[in-house]
Amino acid sequence: MTKRTLGRSGIEVSALGFGCWAIGGEWQSADGQPLGWGKVDDEESVRAVHRALDLGVTFFDTADCYGTGHSEEVLGRALGKRREDVVLATKWGNVFDPATRTADGQDDSPAYVRRALTASLRRLGTDHVDLYQLHISDADPDRAGELRDACEELVGEGLIRGYAWSTDDPERAAVFAEGPHCTAVQHTLNVLNDAPELLELCERSELASINRGPLAMGLLAGKRQVPLEAGDIRSRPPAWLRGFGDGSGADPEWVGRVDALREVLTSGGRTLAQGALAWIWARSPRTVPIPGFRSVAQAEQNAGAMEKGPFTAAQLAEIGQLLGR
Repeated sequence: MTKRTLGRSGIEVSALGFGCWAIGGEWQSADGQPLGWGKVDDEESVRAVHRALDLGVTFFDTADCYGTGHSEEVLGRALGKRREDVVLATKWGNVFDPATRTADGQDDSPAYVRRALTASLRRLGTDHVDLYQLHISDADPDRAGELRDACEELVGEGLIRGYAWSTDDPERAAVFAEGPHCTAVQHTLNVLNDAPELLELCERSELASINRGPLAMGLLAGKRQVPLEAGDIRSRPPAWLRGFGDGSGADPEWVGRVDALREVLTSGGRTLAQGALAWIWARSPRTVPIPGFRSVAQAEQNAGAMEKGPFTAAQLAEIGQLLGR
């Protein structure tokens, strides 16, 4: 099990994608809230992307705002001449200032879609994006219909191959799903946070389920102590970042849930993170988890999950029982 199909597009991708939020480095909101994962070594990021490619990963997901453009630039440099070997996804909707590495609001206007894409294509060093995603999770559904139509125009011009909405709201995702070239929904999914309604929408509408947060921001990779580094979002977790409490450490309740699952998640010689990915693949044949990475070692561990494959139906049921579902 190393391949999946990107929804109704028929585009084939590796069953595991790599999320490129972390390699964007440090950036912040206007009020100083960290939005990155701390300092990064760009050369290590490039080596990690190359290692992922060598291990069969062909799907990379980023966003224009990650590191206020830096993630796209690093990813574009890393892919280089191998751009055509991968399926490339990015996002738009958040406004930012690269000079100060600061997020500066949102723009949900149809006119901004094209401006944002033009800038992303330049940073990525490519002439098209395979999957273009709205990055405003709570955008107005009526406005979203206009944005969907704008994406259809970009498909017609060959600038994108398909589009999606990054949202955890099934009703909003359904607005984009009405478009003929909508190919996916990006949403939170991990063993601690199931998303049955969104998975049902993906099945009903023939969409891929692109899964952000598959390792629960590190909790399902064994992360327990909040980093001391001030630029890491987990050191000052916003309200939507569940599992890290007030920033003093991982939430004890969440740690207990991880510990209860540890034996089954690490079965078959898997690491904890590989078990978390195995659960997602078993949850639906449409899922494509996109764990983050900042090093070659992380790239190797995550990619190694593909060799282990998904859990069986019996293991999936056992995990459900342990969680009281």
